[in-house]
Amino acid sequence: MTFEEYLRRIPKVELHCHMMGSIRPETVAELARKNGVALPSADVASLYRYNSIDGFLAAAILTASTVRDPADLSRIAYESLADGARLGNLRHREMSFNPTLPPFAGMSYAAAVDGIVDGLRAAEVDFGVSCRLIAAIHRGDTPAVACAMVEQVLAHPRDEVIGIGLDGAEAPDPPEKFADAYRLAARGGLRRTAHACEDAPARNVATCLDLLGCERIDHGYLVLGDEALVERCREQGVCFTVCPTASAVCYFDADDFTAHPIRAMVDRGLTVTLNSDDPPMFHTDIGEEYVRMAQAAGWGLETVRELSLNGVEAAWLPADERRRMREQFELELERLEGALVPS
Repeated sequence: MTFEEYLRRIPKVELHCHMMGSIRPETVAELARKNGVALPSADVASLYRYNSIDGFLAAAILTASTVRDPADLSRIAYESLADGARLGNLRHREMSFNPTLPPFAGMSYAAAVDGIVDGLRAAEVDFGVSCRLIAAIHRGDTPAVACAMVEQVLAHPRDEVIGIGLDGAEAPDPPEKFADAYRLAARGGLRRTAHACEDAPARNVATCLDLLGCERIDHGYLVLGDEALVERCREQGVCFTVCPTASAVCYFDADDFTAHPIRAMVDRGLTVTLNSDDPPMFHTDIGEEYVRMAQAAGWGLETVRELSLNGVEAAWLPADERRRMREQFELELERLEGALVPS
């Protein structure tokens, strides 16, 4: 087995993936026909080509417009997990969705979540991959809308919905805007994460930790600009759920992963997990993320093993379930390492 094959086959946990950014192009075409949605081009693959955050967001809105009912949500949740399992040996995912954005805004929260859960449960039976859900606040919403969304999550509890997140354009809507919603989530027992420091100052990481009570940080690359904060995050073991390809396309250099800030984050001792963000929209998958980043950074077996196990430790799982998963991962990693052909 080659090192590239090893990277694809090691067991993986993914903590940063958006469900509505995980729709296969062929599914978009089929849902558009089913639901009578006119697309701007018959070449659906062309909708997935862009080189900026604005282009990506426009495409995401367009593809989401083809989804109209809980059955559609069930299908895309199922297919996304199937792709993760098939392409990268995904074993567990904690996946985000935005209850206040289309298509969810056109359905009741309970019906929409039940549709997603149907897909998750079917994928676990068929592929052995477990999945939990993170209800994400959209930064463009008002604080009142964010609080109402959290109240809705708490009023309709599902075992699969375990936390809240925060996504969207960061610079105009800093994390402190949503402090009340996060306090409400904490009182209700929800876990907490937030997108931070993609294109905004390092202080946003501190705000997420101290004011929002976040347990993980999604992305977080610009934390590197504040050495004291890097040291704090290193000492506290704050997990950064980084996404190599999506962030390279939208913010860094998509052609040179050797200079990706993720490499510096690992070099400086921060805890990171590799994730695919919006896999088909960035022409990637969880296996490919490990291949691209590990090869560009020159990571060896020790670092790759650490990344795989970081996902287990940072997952919002009960302690006994996390222990069993870690034991399984360690056994499988040892077996795969033994099958490697020396280069």
